[in-house]
Amino acid sequence: MKVYHTACPRNCYSTCSFKVWADNGRVVKIDPQPLNKATPEGICLKGLSYVERVNSPERILQPLKKYEDKFRPITWNEAIDEIAEKLNYYKNHFGPHSILFYAASGMSGLLNGVSTNFWKMFGGATTVYGNLCWPAGLEATRLTLGENKHNVPWDLENAKLIVVWGKNPAESNIQQMIPMEKAQQKGAKLIFVDPRRTASSERADLLAQPIPGTDGILALAIAKILIENHWTDQKFIEQYVLGFEEFKKSVLTIDIDEASRECGVSVPFIEKMAHNIGTIKPMTLIPGYGMQRYTNGGQTTRCLLALSIITGNIGKPGACWHYADLQGDIFSEVKEPENYYPPETPDGIFRREIATARLGEDMFRMNNPQLKMAWVERGNPVSQNPDSNIVKEAFRQLEYKVVVEQFMTDTALEADIVLPAKTMFEQSDIISSYWNPYVQLRQKVIEPMGEVKPETEIYYLLAQKIGFSEDEIEANIPSPTDESIEKWLTKLLEPFPELTLEKLKQEPVLAPGLQEIAFSDYQFKTPSGKIELYSETAHHKWGVNPLPTYERTTEGHHNQNQFRFNLMSPNTKNRIHSQFGNLKSIKTIDPEPYATINLGDAQSKGIKENNWIRVFNERGELTIKVKTDASLRPGNIVIVNGYWHQEGACPNILSKGRETDMGHGTAFHDNRVDFEKVNQ
Repeated sequence: MKVYHTACPRNCYSTCSFKVWADNGRVVKIDPQPLNKATPEGICLKGLSYVERVNSPERILQPLKKYEDKFRPITWNEAIDEIAEKLNYYKNHFGPHSILFYAASGMSGLLNGVSTNFWKMFGGATTVYGNLCWPAGLEATRLTLGENKHNVPWDLENAKLIVVWGKNPAESNIQQMIPMEKAQQKGAKLIFVDPRRTASSERADLLAQPIPGTDGILALAIAKILIENHWTDQKFIEQYVLGFEEFKKSVLTIDIDEASRECGVSVPFIEKMAHNIGTIKPMTLIPGYGMQRYTNGGQTTRCLLALSIITGNIGKPGACWHYADLQGDIFSEVKEPENYYPPETPDGIFRREIATARLGEDMFRMNNPQLKMAWVERGNPVSQNPDSNIVKEAFRQLEYKVVVEQFMTDTALEADIVLPAKTMFEQSDIISSYWNPYVQLRQKVIEPMGEVKPETEIYYLLAQKIGFSEDEIEANIPSPTDESIEKWLTKLLEPFPELTLEKLKQEPVLAPGLQEIAFSDYQFKTPSGKIELYSETAHHKWGVNPLPTYERTTEGHHNQNQFRFNLMSPNTKNRIHSQFGNLKSIKTIDPEPYATINLGDAQSKGIKENNWIRVFNERGELTIKVKTDASLRPGNIVIVNGYWHQEGACPNILSKGRETDMGHGTAFHDNRVDFEKVNQ
């Protein structure tokens, strides 16, 4: 057997390094890679399931074409010939913007840029702007601190107070639990803020359970108590913060009793949280990404960040706003979230007029030209985008669809041609992380199985068939050999002498220029050069208050309508969005979809454990088995993110396609539903 050093390219905090054992062209074992200080103790259940994933008998290993709703194998020549013919037809008759190119975050890597190169060569396409995940929080942090970075993960053990707000790292970021537990062993206190009681919050000294979408007012109420009790770092504020006096004037108008009623957290709990935050230093505040997927998500993030700022918990060991670290993204000219934004001046090549948040609705809206064809890779929009019934209808209105996939997902089922996608083991690439500070090589381990071709090779063959010159192809797409891929990656590494392909083959490498304690130089890339509690840019660019303020959500608890329950769709340890849940190893421990409801809410509706319920609102409905949980805050129902339509439990049937208040994010946690018992 041979062992290779590699790293997980999924859309996950950890981006774990691990060792892969291959025997006779097959992946057979995965082990920890302790050289990565952020992920030294191994990988999660999903990572271990890669052995099954790559070898699964359900993998798509050859091109498939739909004949009267049934897929049958075709040759690569047939597939390339037909796709090239369709591309030329739609371009010549309707223009390149009649083709939708949709790519998501299913697998990260620098070679993903080759797809953009191809569509530029082709003359353009229609693409989306915005993002499903985190741009509201990214933009809020960028407006306030100037950029998105945080202390290295292992610095967390230096904190004396850790506040985990709306995150469940025991399932979504298991490696973060290591320094967190080390900090607790040293005496650190741990506060969790989450409407759910989770495996993570079981470790907490204090658990606050606010009404979803009201985190902003809870944070501002804490800020008021901090200011009134002089638990602020005035020296830090005077030296590095713009807008504190305006912020102080604003929050002092808050009535704590009214804030308590609004967020559903008792005044004693608010006071206790404030006392801890105000008197224990250093503090690291770790917000999750779910809160900024509401219509008030950007402002909520600014409210939480204010707590770190006014207590001086920025730029020191153990003191950190631990939201996103893009220091490893050294290759992007424009970093997230700004690269999600539609251009102020269109480039004439890509038509970026479809909001990711409103994918289905905007696909129907496209004219001059209308959309005729779609190409989808690294994504599963038919289940993962909000208003998924409308997304499905929009795809079905298209005349022709190509999907590049490893498994027969909901989106693949809508395709006319499905092309087999590589796994992470079948082509080398370079990746970074938004949590750990390493640049890593996702090293090729085996030859592609079956008839699988990496996406770069698919584009290479298409470019040849369409008739681009060899010089143009060579400049934009690597040829389909390992040597060509390594040459391509080596070229991308040239600006960074600290990084070589040979070194990356041996170990993960810390990103060049890494600041292990973020903002320790107290340089802030804001217009004022200071931390901006008061942001004119936020007001002018997004139309929000220049100060962090609490704004009610569109479908919040204050709306007295027929839908009385907030739908929560958090991540789970068993899936990364819609990936992994189809594997037998995962189904062994998570065999079927279920919804979780509060025990009291269940009893009020005559519902018992394992009953079936109908969950519904004006956008759709689904029928699902139920579990009851007395520790879940009443008024909520939880259906985890990632269930497929094929499983009958896709939560995005119920979600509305709305943008967040800033960043062109997707507010698909902002949903009200009701449920009732049904016979099954």
